[in-house]
Amino acid sequence: MARFTNKVTRSGGEQLRCLGLSLGQFGVLAHVGAADGMSQTELADALSLTQGNICQLVDKLEHAGLLLRRPDGRTNRLYLTERGQALYDDVVPAHEALIEDQFSSLTPRQQEELLALVRILDRAMED
Repeated sequence: MARFTNKVTRSGGEQLRCLGLSLGQFGVLAHVGAADGMSQTELADALSLTQGNICQLVDKLEHAGLLLRRPDGRTNRLYLTERGQALYDDVVPAHEALIEDQFSSLTPRQQEELLALVRILDRAMED
């Protein structure tokens, strides 16, 4: 399982590097693009990263003109800029297609079973 995960991560990382993004930056872009206005804390929880790591990733994306922080009380809300949204619209479908291709040797039923099993393992790790 670890070997397969490493292969998927490596090929996805190579695709993203060609677009000038790290896996972490892609994670931020994908999550904020799917839920504009999420807080940095929500993002950290969703990506299982520390606040310090999130701050570094957000700083880089903000500096690149892809993301905006907007204060909301004691919370920072995150939004994609126009450039960020355009990148999201290009990168996310391409990355999803790559992942879909990597799992195409499984039948749709096998993919559903695998997803169900991985969700069980993921939930067990949260306990």
